[in-house]
Amino acid sequence: MSKPTNAKTGQREASPADQTRAALVRAALRLFGRQGFDGTSTREIAAEAKANIGSIAYHFGGKEGLRAAAADYIVDTIQAIAGQVVGAAHTPGPSSREAARAQLVTALERMVTFVVATPEAGEIVQFVLRELSHPTAALDRIYAGVFEPTHRRLCQIWEQATGEPAESEATRLTVFTIIGQVIYFRIGREAVMRRMGWPEIGNAEAAKVTAITTDNLKAMLAARDGAGKEVKP
Repeated sequence: MSKPTNAKTGQREASPADQTRAALVRAALRLFGRQGFDGTSTREIAAEAKANIGSIAYHFGGKEGLRAAAADYIVDTIQAIAGQVVGAAHTPGPSSREAARAQLVTALERMVTFVVATPEAGEIVQFVLRELSHPTAALDRIYAGVFEPTHRRLCQIWEQATGEPAESEATRLTVFTIIGQVIYFRIGREAVMRRMGWPEIGNAEAAKVTAITTDNLKAMLAARDGAGKEVKP
């Protein structure tokens, strides 16, 4: 039997089982990030998701399977966002140096909008930070599905934008610094708000962060242009 279709959106509506599964994944993402895997009970997850505790075993086989599902949710979410801007590793790159630079700026802008201003990003970052501190198979899934391919793709675009080899040590570290400046505004969110006198970091504040981070990126690119010019006596 096919799932019913929403008359307004034309999309198939999720079944009650799918809705329960999704609610459990989001609840696990929040609680594992906030309290840690060992510090979170299946009973707490079920209560957060407003689901029967038995549904965890039914849908995921147990708590460990739920952690893997939360990791897969992160992969799917980030892939959907990154894919729209940078594409997959095997897709053709920008047609020119200028196009590659514009793509880097667009990618950074999109990254700031999601990481800095979207509440869901806070849940994802907390979960990932715990995995980075105490790596499990969930981190392997996130690394293979998001970290490595997205970083590699950005390195490829950097090469097209600057002429510097994509897999050189310098390029890989440079791309990490570009990403890192954005992530700080999420993990250091409370300190940033206090120092800036912001009651929150919403769209208006994120726009200011975007302006600064893109200026930094453009300065980095301009420095490459200057380094490539001959110095006249």
